[in-house]
Amino acid sequence: MGSPAQLRFTAAGAPLAVRFDGQVWPVAAEPVHWFTRWDWWNQKVSAAVGVGDLVSVEHWRLQVRGGSSSALRTVHVRRNPQETEWHVVAISDVGEERECA
Repeated sequence: MGSPAQLRFTAAGAPLAVRFDGQVWPVAAEPVHWFTRWDWWNQKVSAAVGVGDLVSVEHWRLQVRGGSSSALRTVHVRRNPQETEWHVVAISDVGEERECA
């Protein structure tokens, strides 16, 4: 799924920073936010009626900077609806991208 991450948000709900691999990365550009659906019909999962949205996976693509003089990195994080923890899906630097196991 990816490395665990912690996100800090503004009062309006936009990410301010992401913490992973022992470092805090401040968000340095406008974040991109979207939702996808997981293939619940292929899983053996049940839920009580009225529990809420159990199929929308939340994603953020964040431009972060480790320090004032460091290059921008793009971090893709996601959170499954049954979890409270965020996970880093991919990190990309200029000219490269790597998936997080």
